[in-house]
Amino acid sequence: MTVFPNPSVHMNSKSLFATLLAFVCMLAPVMSEIEAGQSVIVKIMGVPAEEKERINETYPISEKGLINLPFIGELPAAGLEAGELAKSIQEKYKDEGYFNNAVIQIIADHEGIAPQEQRVHLAGNVRAPGPSPFRKGLTVLQAVNAGGGATEFGAMNRVVLLRKGKQQVINLKKPEGKTVVTEADDVIDVPGKDWLGN
Repeated sequence: MTVFPNPSVHMNSKSLFATLLAFVCMLAPVMSEIEAGQSVIVKIMGVPAEEKERINETYPISEKGLINLPFIGELPAAGLEAGELAKSIQEKYKDEGYFNNAVIQIIADHEGIAPQEQRVHLAGNVRAPGPSPFRKGLTVLQAVNAGGGATEFGAMNRVVLLRKGKQQVINLKKPEGKTVVTEADDVIDVPGKDWLGN
């Protein structure tokens, strides 16, 4: 006796396979794009600990869709997936000559992360290097003093202000230097004195 396949069973198998496939697709992670107005956490690896302290932060994405990072300034972020933004930041740091072997990780929360307070970043020969609270009208001198002031090796006449990839040398011993005002995310680097003690 010849047994023929039951067409209804065959159709049910196809239907079951399609249902399972749809369910698996629903479980697959959705790669969401970063949006203006949200915040992302930036983590950097493969660099010295002091550099991690300057860069590992929560950064707001501006209404223009830009992220503002130490040393390299503003980069487009909105519309990118987290991995794409991480790659863009890595390449920018490398192209600008800062970190050749850095690995960037981006953690995005699309429900929104409350942005951390705005900060400036102190580096070099200051007693307490790292992030320091920013307020409107904060001068470079006040920021250095908030970090405990310069060490005995710090050259206050050649302080470097880094802002959006550009740098300015400021003499904090002169009246005009003492009035230079900071902006959020500025990096203030107090270099070491030269062999003449300057």
